[in-house]
Amino acid sequence: MTFKDISLIEPILRALKETGYENPTPIQEKAIPAILSGRDLLGCAQTGTGKTAAFSIPILQLLHKSDNIKGIRALILTPTRELANQIGECFDAYEKYTGLKHTVIFGGVSQAAQIRALKSGVQVLIATPGRLLDLQSQGFISLKGLEFFVLDEVDRMLDMGFIHDIKRLLKLIPQKRQTLFFSATIPQEIKGLADSLLTNPIKVEVAPVSSTADIIEQSVYFVEKKDKIDLLLHVLQNPAIESLLVFTNSKHRADKITRILNKQEITAKAIHGNKSQNARESALKGFKNRDIRVLIATDIAARGIDVNQLSHVINFELPNVPETYVHRIGRTGRAGNEGVAVSFCETEEVPYLKSIQKLIKRTIPVIEEHPFVSECIDIASSITGTSAGAKTKNEIAGKQVANKKKTQPQNKERRSDKEKKSHRNVQSKTKQTTNETKNTGNFWRRKNQNQKSSSRMN
Repeated sequence: MTFKDISLIEPILRALKETGYENPTPIQEKAIPAILSGRDLLGCAQTGTGKTAAFSIPILQLLHKSDNIKGIRALILTPTRELANQIGECFDAYEKYTGLKHTVIFGGVSQAAQIRALKSGVQVLIATPGRLLDLQSQGFISLKGLEFFVLDEVDRMLDMGFIHDIKRLLKLIPQKRQTLFFSATIPQEIKGLADSLLTNPIKVEVAPVSSTADIIEQSVYFVEKKDKIDLLLHVLQNPAIESLLVFTNSKHRADKITRILNKQEITAKAIHGNKSQNARESALKGFKNRDIRVLIATDIAARGIDVNQLSHVINFELPNVPETYVHRIGRTGRAGNEGVAVSFCETEEVPYLKSIQKLIKRTIPVIEEHPFVSECIDIASSITGTSAGAKTKNEIAGKQVANKKKTQPQNKERRSDKEKKSHRNVQSKTKQTTNETKNTGNFWRRKNQNQKSSSRMN
């Protein structure tokens, strides 16, 4: 089945073609027709299955066909700013030729730019609960004309204590609406909430992608955030890396990395939602022809990348959704070719690494022999179960990145004692709390309380 078989309108088909989308995923194949028919939907699916497109595409089509698109007609509620931004990038791509507009709002940043975007007029609002209710109480948001209400990752929202915000929000939106409800799991509490919100829903359930190809050599570097770009330049000294796809979590960072690499005379291009179609096609063509050595991409823009001879993938930042990791590294090791997938992990990303390892059911070896080893490597190894020093660059020199600079000599006996001491400390803390993320955050604050002004990649 192709997207043409789902009877999508030409502006959306055109946008999908540009992003490299031709065939719907299982959840899209089931959900899009149901939503287009006007039915409520209960989706049991995790991020990484294509569920964002499963609800964004039909909402855009229905709004495009509507006679009245003034004001906010669709609200997507999500638990975190990261997920809100990811959904926003999807709408960037799919609404391109529809004439529709969206904006993303979340807390922790100034509300000024968000207010300006709301005043300019949007039909789709993507929001976290707290900032949404805040701006609504200030009179900047009206939901009286709402037609579509999407709750994404409901299980995470309830875990984060947003149930009361959701109940407050339900009093502000019309009872007559189409509601789309997505959760990775459906325990009794969530089933009760779904029953109270949905009217005769269609239930769609799909399994997440959770396996990685054995032919892909995976490894992780522990590195401080401020040292990531230097580590990338260090890694690129290896001439064996003929083609490299670098994943970042933001468009701004993709552009910044590109500028730095080009200044170092490393041919690089960035592709993301803000790039024109001609620019994306030119970059991809140059990458496939090996005129461009490094391609830096966001997840949404990378969907159209299919390069059989791609030798290396680097996660400059780990994704907060483990299924995304599987999709990213699947860009290499294609058509029977071997591939290498490398991840740069800073302290705050250690919980993401643990989630990834849990999903793929394997421990990712640590590359310890490099000039920018983070001080968190010992505690991170204890928390994630990774084996520090399990692999060095020399052990996989034929495939993995090679270090040309020597690291400072290390006393193995002292390191071993340090690892044991760190492990004992972590075990002691674990008895007090099972929240490993909190432990990592406390470690980060202790190690970096005097480094708040250090330069960061933003």
